[in-house]
Amino acid sequence: MKFLYDDESFSFEALRTAGYATYGGAELGEVLVTCRQIPEADEAAWSTQWAATAARVERIGRDALAAGHRVSAREALLRASNYYRTADFYRREDPANDAESARLAHASQQTFAAAAALLDIPARALDIPYEGTTLPGYLFLADDSGEPRPTVLYHGGYDSTLEEDYLGLAAGALRRGYHVLAFDGPGQGSTVREQGLHFRPDWEAVVTPVVDFALGLPEVDPNRLTLIGTSLGGYLAARAAAFEPRLAAVVLHDGVYDFHAAFESVNRIAAQVPGGLAAVMAQNTQARWAVRNGLWTFGVSDIDELAKVSEAYTMAGIADRIACPTLVLEAENDQFFAGQPQRIFDELTCRKDLITFREDEGGGEHCHEGAIALWHQRTFDWLDTVLAATANRY
Repeated sequence: MKFLYDDESFSFEALRTAGYATYGGAELGEVLVTCRQIPEADEAAWSTQWAATAARVERIGRDALAAGHRVSAREALLRASNYYRTADFYRREDPANDAESARLAHASQQTFAAAAALLDIPARALDIPYEGTTLPGYLFLADDSGEPRPTVLYHGGYDSTLEEDYLGLAAGALRRGYHVLAFDGPGQGSTVREQGLHFRPDWEAVVTPVVDFALGLPEVDPNRLTLIGTSLGGYLAARAAAFEPRLAAVVLHDGVYDFHAAFESVNRIAAQVPGGLAAVMAQNTQARWAVRNGLWTFGVSDIDELAKVSEAYTMAGIADRIACPTLVLEAENDQFFAGQPQRIFDELTCRKDLITFREDEGGGEHCHEGAIALWHQRTFDWLDTVLAATANRY
């Protein structure tokens, strides 16, 4: 679904940023005027122009806050956080030593923290105990009654950030009466940048401490705890659910059966191109970004090592261990994991449902970018039904 660019990656990322307008995370006019200053596949211009827009919008927010305009400040700071994240997206050649990348990531975190404090019920920043350190999180509350409510544990995927999680899921959940505990696991957001934690295939080792933490919160209904994972998180959440029995439901957004298959696909293309993988990366924005981001977040030094460690990220022989009701989402034109939602769905033996989002309804892109209201409607309508049945058992 082409959006502003012919370059597939630029089109997708522009759509991703613009799509958060649903929950106040973008303004269409700001997206259009920023993108028209960025040439096709020009990653340097992408970072420069989005950073400039982010800084301009942040100033609006800071000035509004100083003048006592709470709503205006919150709205602008939320957009600025999304734009700073977008500005940093392609800066993956050497992110560990890229001062501008670190600045943009920090600015996204700080503007979101300022916006989160201005929500009608301010978000609560969390430090979740994990293997001798902590994972960063936010608790978003649907109300301030203190009464236990159904709660979603939410994490992103290959490149998500904790701050994006509010726009990606929490805002839609709160409207429907769900609390949300969002967190970054190893390899995600600040955990890789600030703690040097990298992705791990046994994601239950990440989710189980989060479940332990959540069950210690008085606002959480222990019988209505759901796990949702986005993009690569579709594998991570499935893996965790196979070994964590305290979940009432799990949503795979979207379903991922075998992460290694994505790298096999890149290698097959590279084998047919003169110059191999280096030539593909030089010509293809998406392939270049995917490899660079993987080297960083998985903590490996080359594509061969990345392909090797990715072999462990599979649900083969594990999917049938998931016992709770599971919703598998699928995008008709997914450019990363085509066919994989159906594959994991077929191997599930629990109560299961598969929802396919079509291109002709605007939801055919990976993780339904540009159709966020639609995927929230379908997901939470399903979850309402499943949790109502669960509640009737107690």
